[in-house]
Amino acid sequence: MTVSARKLNSFLLFKLPAAFFCGVRTKVLDDTKCVVSVKHRWINQNPFNSMFWAVQGMAAELTTGALVMAKAKESGKKISMLVVTNNASFTKKATGIITFMCDEGHKVDDAIANAIETGEGQTVWLNSKGINTEGLQVSDFNFEWTLKIRS
Repeated sequence: MTVSARKLNSFLLFKLPAAFFCGVRTKVLDDTKCVVSVKHRWINQNPFNSMFWAVQGMAAELTTGALVMAKAKESGKKISMLVVTNNASFTKKATGIITFMCDEGHKVDDAIANAIETGEGQTVWLNSKGINTEGLQVSDFNFEWTLKIRS
């Protein structure tokens, strides 16, 4: 079974319900990128009438994690994955529809290939930017993933 945008949205409902009910939805998942959007609504707002930073973080992490999950599955190996570090910056209030994209699938390919070749755990930093409907960046997230082949 391959990982797809539709299957990820069903996965959210059952495994990450907070993200699902906050409106996080996968739009595109292919070999190089993952695109996720979330609309500012009452359920995901902060007291300043913009999207809560943690909701943005869920959407951003999903763009990176979906790439790792899909590529781990493609490899045919059992691979454990974990975020060990992350950082973020916020440059504008997040209102309306915010779209997050990670287009660093090639970095995941390299990390998995190295993990398979060496048998040692690998780390990879992946970036996801949040862009509003006006094309302005509202947030920038970085996640350090560890990948390890399980026996």
